[in-house]
Amino acid sequence: MTLLSDPTSHYSHRVRIVLAEKDVTCNIVDTDSRSLPKDLVDVNPYGTLPTLLDRDLVLYESKVIMEYLDERFPHPPLLPVYPVARGESRLYIYRIERDWCALVDTIEGGRAKNVDKYCKELADGLTGIAPIFGEKPFFMSEEFTLVDCCLGPILWRLDHLGVKLPNTKQVKPLLEYMKRMFDMPSFQESLSDQERELRSTK
Repeated sequence: MTLLSDPTSHYSHRVRIVLAEKDVTCNIVDTDSRSLPKDLVDVNPYGTLPTLLDRDLVLYESKVIMEYLDERFPHPPLLPVYPVARGESRLYIYRIERDWCALVDTIEGGRAKNVDKYCKELADGLTGIAPIFGEKPFFMSEEFTLVDCCLGPILWRLDHLGVKLPNTKQVKPLLEYMKRMFDMPSFQESLSDQERELRSTK
């Protein structure tokens, strides 16, 4: 099994977290999204990262890859057992992508005129939901799930993006959640050298 992974992308990072959490043996190949190898373009018509190769199977789009890995390697499970809870988890992921990933992509792109506005919008969105992290150890769950795999890489990048969370009582549960997440062995194992540098000087 091989994962072509952008070592700076939060989309690739989320897949690496799943691999580490499940202790899957996988050859992770750091790939520059600006200079894709011809082999990748041959198997992935969109030329996107991450791309997973598992024998004759080629998968792209991070959510598809994560769910495949969760089914292929069922322990520990990263989606709830019951259909209602699974549906809710998928909806949380959709909202994270729609509300926050889009902002991260805009900020990282560096082409937006009002980057500060987008940074504030992301900070405000996270601050608004911060209290829910005091209710359960993970995002709306007693167990670590794919939702956390999607959220963690965004939170890791906040300082690098210039997104400042206020150190207030309201935000404290989120800050504690971030520490729990970042201290997890699987999270630490998932980090590329470039990602470690994003917070190494903070």
